[in-house]
Amino acid sequence: MRAWQTLKRRRMLDHPVLQVDLAQRSLGDGPSHEFVLLSSPDWVNVVPLTPDGQVVLIRQWRHGTGEVTLEIPGGLIDPGESPMIAGARELAEETGYQGEKMEPLGWVHPNPALFDNRCYTCLALDCRLAGPPRPDDTEQIKVELHPLDHIPQLIRQGRISHSLVVAAFARFWLTHGGLARGSELL
Repeated sequence: MRAWQTLKRRRMLDHPVLQVDLAQRSLGDGPSHEFVLLSSPDWVNVVPLTPDGQVVLIRQWRHGTGEVTLEIPGGLIDPGESPMIAGARELAEETGYQGEKMEPLGWVHPNPALFDNRCYTCLALDCRLAGPPRPDDTEQIKVELHPLDHIPQLIRQGRISHSLVVAAFARFWLTHGGLARGSELL
């Protein structure tokens, strides 16, 4: 397959969480087309499990959909920060929980048609409440515990609808081949 060649590119929006460019591209001798390209920092999501098989979930308002969603903790990876460190930081900030062991589960491209970033997933095992949550000024977060074996039903019912959260659980199930309770597989 041939690669598209960029003829010109111009920045339309430069924001800390999103850059929007318009790119004029061509397949060589064919006509050129304009494409919207979105750049965003890499993201991390955390599947946090307590020793008794509960998943630490959060409810928060999402401005894009204009509604409250049920999700796992996650956020942007700071420059120079590893996904594992960012995941532990986000888990503590959003929930007050800390895991005794962090395990990488892989990454996905959130939407390669438009975005250039990756979303990493890590598993936090044997999570325990270590202190109060420290959400950002713009976040209102409610922490909830749900049994891991209820997650597929929450996804089927649309109660968990964030695609990157669904992808994180898919990574978990593909890596572990089943449900886990703390650091033990069921």
